Amino acid sequence: MANPTVDCRAGGVNPPAMLAGREGRSCPGGKPWKTSCRSSSGAGANVVCGDVDEKGLAQTVATLIDAGGKAVAQPVDVTRRAEVDALVERGVSEFGGVDVMCNVAGIAADGLLLDASDADVDKVFAVNLKGVLYGCQAAVRAMKEQGRGSIINVSSTAIDTPAPKYGLYSMTKAAVAQLTKTLAMEVGRFGIRVNTIAPGMTVSGFTMRHIYEPDGTINQERYDAFVERMRKLSPLGIVGEPVDQAYLILYLASDAARFCTGVIWRANGGQSMR
Repeated sequence: MANPTVDCRAGGVNPPAMLAGREGRSCPGGKPWKTSCRSSSGAGANVVCGDVDEKGLAQTVATLIDAGGKAVAQPVDVTRRAEVDALVERGVSEFGGVDVMCNVAGIAADGLLLDASDADVDKVFAVNLKGVLYGCQAAVRAMKEQGRGSIINVSSTAIDTPAPKYGLYSMTKAAVAQLTKTLAMEVGRFGIRVNTIAPGMTVSGFTMRHIYEPDGTINQERYDAFVERMRKLSPLGIVGEPVDQAYLILYLASDAARFCTGVIWRANGGQSMR
């Protein structure tokens, strides 16, 4: 039976049906997370979508279902271990297993490290690091029973290019990279692959949070300047889009990457070479 595909961006790029029958799971992360859900669903995966934003979560799931996919919503705060466990358990109960786990959630706390408060440290580490650890632990428990699985974490190009005022974020993303490599060594014997993607600057709500006006509209001048700065970071002279990360996740989720584990995949347009 043919599997439906979903357009992921202008231009109608449709992923092949390379995840037919797979059970996927995604965490919050704004537009890149939603795009990853669409590409995975379009490739044939059954998707359990998790997010702390219940309204946005419902909209994402509705979009997948309207396009002919199979998806369910599971509200989750990744800083709460029990809720992350429930998310994975939902995949098992709803679809019979979890073949792919995507730990995408991430936040930033802008400011110098010298000024970081205990509250700042606790909040960023809880989401960016503990949330990923909880997701990995829950996924491994489910995948061990199956004898296979692919865990995909999200790090950042910030691990290669330190920047003032992004210290806490960079620290947690570096920890995610090391967590990924260590876990890959520990669970390979169970047939479980663990990889992380390290995106470069990508046009999304996360990176563009500074260009919005108080009323929620975009300041066009700041937006144009921001995009131009991002363009200059890449030797390719292009700007990253959420779909660039989504397709890498799609590859790592599939059997095409069956010999890939413990790798940091830098989908950043060459930004880390600067």
